[in-house]
Amino acid sequence: MAGRIRESGGDEDDLAEQHEINVTPFIDVILVLLIIFMVAAPLATVDINVDLPPSSATSQARPDEPIYVTLLDDLSLTIGNEAVSRDNLGPALDALTGSDREQRMFLRADKAVPYGELMALLNQLRAAGYLKVALVGLETAPAVAEGQAGP
Repeated sequence: MAGRIRESGGDEDDLAEQHEINVTPFIDVILVLLIIFMVAAPLATVDINVDLPPSSATSQARPDEPIYVTLLDDLSLTIGNEAVSRDNLGPALDALTGSDREQRMFLRADKAVPYGELMALLNQLRAAGYLKVALVGLETAPAVAEGQAGP
């Protein structure tokens, strides 16, 4: 609470209460938090460029910390942002997940990757014990069926 000193020479010694809210410290805190989130948000994204094929499936809820296994067009593998050899895929996933094979793996593959290579990677994940694999694609608008008017 804030007080105000009376300029009149009254007999009262108490200070009158001021009933106003000072919002300046609140605004300062909000601006600092805004700057922190603006700096931290780009750091939380995956920085590997992959040309994903389009998908018309409905999007699912994304977990807090997804594990992305990426197969690039040169057939190299990455987990998150770290390059991994095919021989070390299972041990690298075990180290990342703490050997929790119930976690879902999000598999991203460049559209230039041959289908056989994608299936070989899926077989490797299955052999390592990771059976919950989600395929990642670009979200596109669903196509309008023939005979129906567009929007």
